[in-house]
Amino acid sequence: MNKTTLIILAVICIIIFIAPLIMFNGHGEDDGYFGGADDAAGEAIEESGFEPWFSSIWEPPSGEIESLVFALQAAIGAIIIGYFFGYWRGQSGKDE
Repeated sequence: MNKTTLIILAVICIIIFIAPLIMFNGHGEDDGYFGGADDAAGEAIEESGFEPWFSSIWEPPSGEIESLVFALQAAIGAIIIGYFFGYWRGQSGKDE
């Protein structure tokens, strides 16, 4: 690649990065921007009038605790997956 191509690619990357920031400047979740699929699904369920038939066994006392439990769950899953990938990689090296 020559220097001109790299400069053009860099400018395109900068435009792709900055354009959404300019387009949605000042807009937030209250305006309907950046809402996730969880929010949309929750609103659709509430609008349908659905009543849950059970309640949670344990409700975390705060949002921070809920985030902590979620992060621990993700970390434990990553450790288990990493262990099995490492084990598999180690076993494949012994055959050589």
